[in-house]
Amino acid sequence: MPPKLPISLPAPLSLKFIKEACKSCDLQRARHMFDQIPQPDLRTWTILISAYTQHGFPKESIKLYNLVRAQEIIPDRLVLLSAAKACATLGDIVKAKEVHDDAIRFGFHSDTLLGNALIDMYAKCKCVEDARRVFDGMRVKDVISWTSLSSCYVTYGLPRQGLEVFREMMLNGVRPSVVTVSSILPACSELKTLNSGREIHGFVVKNEMGENLFVCSALVGMYASCLSIRHAQLVFDNMSRRDVVLWNVILTAYFSNKECEKGLELFYQMRNEDVKLNDASWNAVICGCVQNGKTEQALEMLGQMQDLGFKPNQITITSVLPACTSLESLRTGKEIHGYIYRHLFIKDLTTTTALVFMYAKCGDLELSLRVFNMMPKKDTVAWNTIIIANSMHGKGEEALLLFEKMLESGAKPNSVTFTGVLSGCSHSQLVDKGLLIFDSMSRDYSTEPDVDHYSCMVDVLSRAGRLEQAYEFIQRMPIEPTAAAWGALLSACRVHRNMELAKIAAKKLFEIEPHNPGNYILLSNIFSTANLWEEASEIRKLMSDRGIIKEPGCSWV
Repeated sequence: MPPKLPISLPAPLSLKFIKEACKSCDLQRARHMFDQIPQPDLRTWTILISAYTQHGFPKESIKLYNLVRAQEIIPDRLVLLSAAKACATLGDIVKAKEVHDDAIRFGFHSDTLLGNALIDMYAKCKCVEDARRVFDGMRVKDVISWTSLSSCYVTYGLPRQGLEVFREMMLNGVRPSVVTVSSILPACSELKTLNSGREIHGFVVKNEMGENLFVCSALVGMYASCLSIRHAQLVFDNMSRRDVVLWNVILTAYFSNKECEKGLELFYQMRNEDVKLNDASWNAVICGCVQNGKTEQALEMLGQMQDLGFKPNQITITSVLPACTSLESLRTGKEIHGYIYRHLFIKDLTTTTALVFMYAKCGDLELSLRVFNMMPKKDTVAWNTIIIANSMHGKGEEALLLFEKMLESGAKPNSVTFTGVLSGCSHSQLVDKGLLIFDSMSRDYSTEPDVDHYSCMVDVLSRAGRLEQAYEFIQRMPIEPTAAAWGALLSACRVHRNMELAKIAAKKLFEIEPHNPGNYILLSNIFSTANLWEEASEIRKLMSDRGIIKEPGCSWV
């Protein structure tokens, strides 16, 4: 228990003691001294409310602010500012609106300092429209006001609006800061607007911001996203000082632009130049190898990472599991599963979902289901994964049962869900159920069927031998049929020996994919099976005339 202090300490002395206690992280002592003051002034309230937020106790800050209001104390802008920061940290939209209402009630709604805090508060609470409302109500807007609003738009998936705010800021004569620039460049990355990015780069050079690491990292990322890796490298090369974050950005840029070899060269350069690697460096190279098909190298990098004393985190594991999937390496997958279990990553939704898919792809559906059933929480992606896993194993009935359980759990199906369910219906020839689900998509779940769903339905009908119905379905499609739809019909024509529909489907495929040898070979085989040797020969001649060559198959045996 903290020692007692005289109750009648002078106000300045009490304030000094409370500030010292807050600085030394002794919030219990600070509160004890605060409670002994009969009528704390607004400055004292502000210091304690702010201290609770700064030390990770925003709920206590909110309780203190509630006490201010309960005692009918009229807050000043600094008390409101400290309360707004607490709401931002907590993400409490209900309390945030109360603080905003108080700011309006007590005449501080147009104050620039408080307005900036309110914009940030609403941004942290994911309420973009309310942030804009605060911004519009401010009489004077400084660079922080403009930056906060543009950043809010970009962060919550509205990059175009973010760029509009940035342009409006420039037109109003407000000079962007390095924070403004580094927060708006991701909007150019998202929209792939290279011209806008280059204009901002010009501003950076003109205003001598080129040595700022945050700005340069954003520029490198922007050029990489806009497929201009040469410019990304130029920005990187012109930096006199580089930290590991900047190295990681350019490293990721090479892998994202399918320049895997250069990415690996850069990684080895980082190691040779004694750049202090971090987890993000290893994750970038492992993920890059997987994305570029170098799955064995990804697993080798994982081993090197551990040998050098780095511990794989959830991102590492989620990145490397697809390598086990591609190689169908069940043994390695099980080793990684053991690592996940030992390091308590099993509670991470993304990691366990990747594990479910890995086991399914490696052929062990039972283990896939076991991991899925052990997940304490399941989102739409997790349900989609297990549904698709059962579909790919030909378990259409199980996929439908899982779909029903998904709906019962409250998870909302999306486009991928229906692709998985319809695929299961196709493999198990559940035609009527497939038609019912397809018809329910837009009616019951507000999901408009896309080309994949239509192709799945053609496959459902074709595999069940309803070729005429499948052809009629294609003709009624409101969107242009893809090669997948015609390909499903053509494959079924071979099984059910329907020459007329085979010719129609093949003709369409030759138009859509004129250089795909598989379509020609399939039609030729259909004719050969029906002893139509002359027609089969004509197809082979057509291939020869068009210079289409079938790649010979190979075997490891």
